[in-house]
Amino acid sequence: MSYIIDRRLNGKHKSSVNRQRFLGRYKDHIKKAVEEAVNSRSIQDLDRGESITIPKRDIHEPVFGHGQGGRDSAVHPGNKEFESGDRIPKPQGGAGQGGGGNASDSGEGDDDFVFQISQEEFLDFVFEDLELPNLLAKELKEVTEFETKRAGIVADGTPSKLNIIRSMRNAQARRMVMSSSSRKQLHEVEKELAQLEEQDAVLRDLQKVSQLQQLAEQLKQKIARTPFLDTYDLRYNHHIREPKPSTQAVMFCVMDVSGSMTQETKNIAKRFYILLYLFLSRSYEKIDLVFIRHHTSAKEVTEEEFFYSRETGGTIVSSALKLMESIIKERYPANAWNIYGAQASDGDNWDDDSSTCMALMEEKLIQHMQYYTYIEITPRDHQSLWYAFEQVEAKHANSFAMRHITELADIYPVFRDLFHRRQHG
Repeated sequence: MSYIIDRRLNGKHKSSVNRQRFLGRYKDHIKKAVEEAVNSRSIQDLDRGESITIPKRDIHEPVFGHGQGGRDSAVHPGNKEFESGDRIPKPQGGAGQGGGGNASDSGEGDDDFVFQISQEEFLDFVFEDLELPNLLAKELKEVTEFETKRAGIVADGTPSKLNIIRSMRNAQARRMVMSSSSRKQLHEVEKELAQLEEQDAVLRDLQKVSQLQQLAEQLKQKIARTPFLDTYDLRYNHHIREPKPSTQAVMFCVMDVSGSMTQETKNIAKRFYILLYLFLSRSYEKIDLVFIRHHTSAKEVTEEEFFYSRETGGTIVSSALKLMESIIKERYPANAWNIYGAQASDGDNWDDDSSTCMALMEEKLIQHMQYYTYIEITPRDHQSLWYAFEQVEAKHANSFAMRHITELADIYPVFRDLFHRRQHG
């Protein structure tokens, strides 16, 4: 088997091919370091690069070396320690390097290998093998997207779409047809001339030879006057615009900002949503984000308000679900959009409201959504909202998922579990 190695450098005397091979080889170490970085970084630093440390023992590679084995004959100067026939022991340390040096026998003196991965490489590892579940091509929207496809060859078109090969082929065929009779006649004249020239000069009819030569010249000129390329020959590539099914999606980010949500709980929720935001903006070209904050009432807010507003109050979770339903009806019809939702809360809710949330989810929302996730962030026991949503999950396991987060270290594993790439049947 042959391997082609691209040794061209990609700036700063580095080979991107070799770097990708290296990253693939130590993928497990890098993924572990990335997970630790995601859990330990501040919210503002989630998308920067990272220094990766690999223990030296894990980057050892086998090498060929010259050992001390075999037999050899040599003449040594006289000394007081050895006589003829004595065996000289191998030097300590192996490979003829002697036993000197200050290296530790236990290997504790080895330095670990440290290298830097870029922001792009860091995010590649963070979001590797993740996707939005159940993403489908929906019906065409009012503003239809088109894609241009080739639809054969036509006789009329713009110069930029000229098909040179087809045009030249047509021109050659036309020239052959238009000059076929002249070529046939020229062939017969040249044949007759050849026969006359083979005759003896005395018997040759010079007048007839002259006439045939003139006729041959006329035929050649007539053939030469056949246009090399005519407008009739030109052919153009034909393109048509076909409507393309839309795979646009919208993600509803719903966050509880009630008084029961401590600052630590809110920070965990924000960290989860920033991971979600980075994942969506990096992986999908066209996706809308709708940010909803709620306490006793819900409000659609900007990205800035969603992450940094300090507004708080009591807790009525159903207000957020009702607002989501109205926004879907107004702006995101289910036949044209892939609709997703991610809700984060500590589970605290007014007693009677949890049953309302379950009814709203089952009767108004879940049938229009591709996937909905509920994240409960609390070290305490689950409350009524969790148990209400458990009933929804039992009926809609493919489109509804629940996870429990108690500390920062749970965020990234839970995020990957919710959005891991599924096998498509």
